[in-house]
Amino acid sequence: MQSLAGSSLRRALRPASQLIRRNAPRRTLSSPPIQKPGEIPNHKRVVTITVAFLAGASFYFFLPDPTRAAPTLEKAPLSPRYFTPSTVVSNEETGPNTKLLRLSVPTEVITASDPSGFQSIWSVFIKDDDIQVERPYTPLYGLDEHGHMLFWIKKYPKGEVGRWLHTKTPGEKIEFRAPLSTWNWKNDTWDEVVIISGGTGFAPFYQLFHSVISDPSISPATQFTLLHSSRNPEELPPASLLTSLNDFSEKHPERLKVNLFVDAADEDRSSSLHVKRIDRPSIESAAGLVKPVVPWWRKIWGHREPELPPKRRMFLVCGPEPMINAVAGPYGRNMSQGVVGGILAEMGIKSSEVYKL
Repeated sequence: MQSLAGSSLRRALRPASQLIRRNAPRRTLSSPPIQKPGEIPNHKRVVTITVAFLAGASFYFFLPDPTRAAPTLEKAPLSPRYFTPSTVVSNEETGPNTKLLRLSVPTEVITASDPSGFQSIWSVFIKDDDIQVERPYTPLYGLDEHGHMLFWIKKYPKGEVGRWLHTKTPGEKIEFRAPLSTWNWKNDTWDEVVIISGGTGFAPFYQLFHSVISDPSISPATQFTLLHSSRNPEELPPASLLTSLNDFSEKHPERLKVNLFVDAADEDRSSSLHVKRIDRPSIESAAGLVKPVVPWWRKIWGHREPELPPKRRMFLVCGPEPMINAVAGPYGRNMSQGVVGGILAEMGIKSSEVYKL
């Protein structure tokens, strides 16, 4: 009797926390976690984060681009801040997927424009009116006194603007923004400029040839070397452009050297073509970076060649992204230059000596 009374008393004096634990529902591995007061459930939290992310992404991708929404001014000076209408003069096929597109702008627009914006290498942004997308293109000759610009346009399977431009016929209107500086030429700064290009990346070099290289009075001591690569001879730059380069190179070999590469070619190919990719030996040979072999007898007599001061070189690289990555390394964030990589990094070329167009 006494033992029963004692046990009843002990149960009465047991802490309330023990009673709560005993009477609380048991949790198993399949039970959901206990939610604290005011806490948002995990599944609702995931939904909230997902909705916020999608809203932000939609805002980023679908917000109108201020450049595409820029006004169109017909008789104002050329400017990157607004679009200028031009007229298609011609659109001639030059290869399986390439055309030479000639545009014309009124002469009064040229006379009113600031000529300082058309120095060195510059480009334009052409707008596809159908889908409101713009892409940069480099005029081969720049802008002549008649208001003409010539573009070498390639049509890519997923390139909206290029495919759209291939459909244009004489008399149609095309809007563009210009000029946008791509690279600034500086007189008497470099002893040698090496241009490595692929595909339509040939255009910036040809513009430089037209504005600087073809005039020997501009930095007369500077030598220029072109290494251009295409997949096959049919995709090389148009013959009219290559002929002018080769003719000038033959007359002024101290000023310009031209090296053309193709991935594959028929047996009846031109002897001047290199059937291979542009590699390190090709670049070193073209740039004169191959060290001469010293004869054994000179080594015995301890003969040393006089050391020449290092040349001031600039490597310009322009072409498809895989080619740029292989030759000079990828671009940095937001299409910045990034660090030098690829073949040029293996050669020990510094960042100050490389520019990716």
